[in-house]
Amino acid sequence: MNDQFLMNRIVKKENRLPREVWVAGISLKGLWPVETIEKRMKDVLERMESVYVFEPDIICLPETINISWVNEPHTLHAVAEDETIPGPVTNMLADVARKQNCYITCPILTKKGGRFYNSSILLDRQGNSVGVYHKVHPTGTEIVPGAYYKGGAVTPGPVNPGVFKTDFGTVGMQICFDAEYTDSWHSLKKDGAEIVCFPSQGPFLNTLSNHAWVNHYYIVASTGEDSQVIDMTGDVIASDGEFARWVCAPVNLEKEFLHVWPNVKKFDSIQKKYGKKINFKIYHPENWATLESLDPYIKVNDILKEYEMLTYDEQIKEATEIQNKYRL
Repeated sequence: MNDQFLMNRIVKKENRLPREVWVAGISLKGLWPVETIEKRMKDVLERMESVYVFEPDIICLPETINISWVNEPHTLHAVAEDETIPGPVTNMLADVARKQNCYITCPILTKKGGRFYNSSILLDRQGNSVGVYHKVHPTGTEIVPGAYYKGGAVTPGPVNPGVFKTDFGTVGMQICFDAEYTDSWHSLKKDGAEIVCFPSQGPFLNTLSNHAWVNHYYIVASTGEDSQVIDMTGDVIASDGEFARWVCAPVNLEKEFLHVWPNVKKFDSIQKKYGKKINFKIYHPENWATLESLDPYIKVNDILKEYEMLTYDEQIKEATEIQNKYRL
């Protein structure tokens, strides 16, 4: 799905499905290097204007958005914003959140309790902080005092970071080098994340696709090099390019991941009954499928109960319990 296609199918909020969420990502490519933080934020705000016509529910921005690839000298103490008292970047993006009536990730350095963190603050539609995510796996140079940040270093966040409840679903976050690990990604899955926002400097294209399909959630990535939206199957729904350094695309949370066997025996009956109101997609080489509702009055879980079918995760859990019961 390319940006031109998306531009031709803007869907106003009143015409969207109940759990259709429009997610946007912004890339920094072409905006670096710059001389000052002020110029960086001015350029970012201008680039963000491209996605407003889509009325996004959430906009994800790149890691340490105000200081990465910025030549202006700065210290950790000077740029880190207090997590309880909004600083200049947080206030700037909170103003956008209010005006555009959307959630925004605010990836900046923060300070709390005498420590510094590489963070992402989730702002709600009123510009208020829903919560703060601390990068679980900073690089070694970020952690060693003075090695990367002048005047200090950041502290790693908890491996089980928790999720954030929004008015459209459950959101998790990861940042950059977190992509090289699996622990916190799986923790987000266990906590019910449906969409994971990924501010970063590096792209991690195939790695993110792997995290998406292993954990069965959507990922919206905004990096120093690109931006993309990834399906729960690992497929790329939308990605930016030379002519548009941003993405905005719909994801449908009324969708479930299924193992093909033995569910496939009921697929034809379900398709005949519900027709165009649902969408099956079978991934034959992998032996799994997705079932998606395209009707505002039909819930996937109701169909699964009607046909006595388990989701992929439920089927794996059931099989694991049986294995453990009979394992020597």
